[in-house]
Amino acid sequence: MATTNLPAWGYGIRYQYGMFRQVLRDGFQHEQPDYWLNFGNPWELERSASIAYQVSFYGHVSVQDDGGRQAFRWNPGEQVTAVAYDTPIPGFQTNNTNNLRLWAAKPDREFDLQAFNTGDYVQAILAKQRAETLSSVLYPDDRTYEGKELRLKQQHFFVSATVQDVVRRYREQHASWDAFPDKVAFQMNDTHPTLLVPELMRVLMDHEGLGWTRAWELVTETCNFTNHTILPEALERWPVAMMEKLLPRHMQIIYDINWRFLQQMRGRYGDDWDRISRMSIIEETPDADKYVRMAYLAVIAARTVNGVAAIHSNILRDDTFAPFHELFPGKFQNKTNGVTPRRWLAFCNEPLRELLTDTLGSDAWIKDLDRLKVLREHARDPALQKRWQEVKALAKDKALSTIERLSGVALPNREAMLDVQVKRIHEYKRQLLNVLGIVHRYDTIRKLPRAERGGVVPRVCVIGGKAAPGYEMAKRIIKLVSAVAEKVNNDPEVGDLLKVAFVPDYNVSVAEAIIPGTELSEHISTAGTEASGTGNMKFAMNGALIIGTMDGANIEIAEEIGEDNIFIFGARASEVAGLRAARAEFQPDPRFLHTLDLIRSGTFGWEDYFVPLLDSITYSDYYLVANDFGPYIEAQERVDRVYQKPEEWTAMSINSTAGSGFFSSDRTILEYAKDIWGVEPTPVPNQRDDFDD
Repeated sequence: MATTNLPAWGYGIRYQYGMFRQVLRDGFQHEQPDYWLNFGNPWELERSASIAYQVSFYGHVSVQDDGGRQAFRWNPGEQVTAVAYDTPIPGFQTNNTNNLRLWAAKPDREFDLQAFNTGDYVQAILAKQRAETLSSVLYPDDRTYEGKELRLKQQHFFVSATVQDVVRRYREQHASWDAFPDKVAFQMNDTHPTLLVPELMRVLMDHEGLGWTRAWELVTETCNFTNHTILPEALERWPVAMMEKLLPRHMQIIYDINWRFLQQMRGRYGDDWDRISRMSIIEETPDADKYVRMAYLAVIAARTVNGVAAIHSNILRDDTFAPFHELFPGKFQNKTNGVTPRRWLAFCNEPLRELLTDTLGSDAWIKDLDRLKVLREHARDPALQKRWQEVKALAKDKALSTIERLSGVALPNREAMLDVQVKRIHEYKRQLLNVLGIVHRYDTIRKLPRAERGGVVPRVCVIGGKAAPGYEMAKRIIKLVSAVAEKVNNDPEVGDLLKVAFVPDYNVSVAEAIIPGTELSEHISTAGTEASGTGNMKFAMNGALIIGTMDGANIEIAEEIGEDNIFIFGARASEVAGLRAARAEFQPDPRFLHTLDLIRSGTFGWEDYFVPLLDSITYSDYYLVANDFGPYIEAQERVDRVYQKPEEWTAMSINSTAGSGFFSSDRTILEYAKDIWGVEPTPVPNQRDDFDD
């Protein structure tokens, strides 16, 4: 946003620890603390002396008469202080700099000296620890009630401090609320900050004295909602009992929002309560439990709702939020994700940057990525292809060295194809399909007569990513990758024709080393499950070829670079429901059954541990691994054939980079600014220009 000269503030939590540092022991994932701030942050500025806000929890709500008007007062049972830490975010080749404000939780009193002096030493320390826990760990494990409550507290802490700060900054410059929608636009990224809606209502009504109608107008004119995933576990539902205990005033406001909305729906649909209940913010289960559907709250309150890829936005409109789209068709938009070409091309792949600048005649492409389209005219130019291959070889050697260092796997064959799948480990992302494909490749190589192995394309297959601490199936996938790697890498029959490596603790720094050198990038989620993906954009930008399904942004990548430059396979999103329904009649590919038998028979050890994993794709197979296995293997065979034709492969690689201009985050942000925020670029002039004027 700074690079596009848009005035903006970013808000978040100043975490002491990341989610976790991933360590593999005997192929099993173990979580260790990921220390983010042990040595401080030299770029941040602490604002504790000037910018700090009280954030409240628990307690009860009292009602008072205020000149004939009901006034609600929240009497909190616990308070903490949110202290601001600011990090300047400078734009590229511009004077504009935006601010990232992160909140750290501190006790409302640094140390309870009275409690300490009266002998309550433990309580004096615990009060401080309870407060600081709020900003300690990113994504705490929420398998327990305490973990869930901590997540909800974190969300309110972050939102409350932000709302108070935005309101303060607005009120310092304006006497009335008339200009608030013109000066403020909130973008809620997924459901995590949806408490913004009741918190802004609370501040406007209880602190600023506005009535419900005016406060709701301001909320619905300033709040916008981006949905990033359709996975049920990501569409947050909070128990009403927990919300009432932790945030009693907010629960009152949510009930009020819901009641008013349901009355509107009753006016539209009459007494069709079955239909109306499906749209209610409050979900009532058959067991009489009640939950707050945070996504529904966001959709009802937001001025705009958007997905992050064309297929994803269509699913939101036609399925996930279909009843709301029928009500509010004008709310729904698409804003396909993008990635910054500065980090993900210009500065992580300097040899390619130099080649692009030489070929295009300037480095203006770094801020205008559409200029890369000119490369299409030269994709088959022998001179460019030669330089392109040299640049890719340099990047590949760096990537392989990084993989060797992190995985401990020796990779002596620098001519082998570098095949990479790095992303969060999840069943829908189908790392399992990749591993089964590797097992099939391994078995095929072993069965080949030695005289025919010369025609095999050597591969280094790399998988990396973290499994959520409580996600057992994902952890079993990691163990399977490790077990297959152990067997394959030590089999002299296969030698350097196939190597397998799991990269532990995959992060941005590792990505910057691996992505530029990758030749084949795997984005193979079940169609209709991946909202967008941004890894596919980063790989394509650096000239990697994609093997993938028509899911997420893969669809738009295929449109931009041309379907003849991407290896597409598998069921389409429109076919998935039918394939699931016909599961009982489905006959799996014999190669799929043989691959599973190899694992079940103990070829890779740990056969008992892998039983739940194999059963999940033998019986229900929700993510259609069996259905897509045959097409996946055939797509991999196409990959091998093209890789054996360097001129064709290189032309596809050049076209991949040439077609990646649409996936610049600059384009994405400017679309948000124009279609959602109503903000125009406001470049800061050069001081020299001011002086000359």
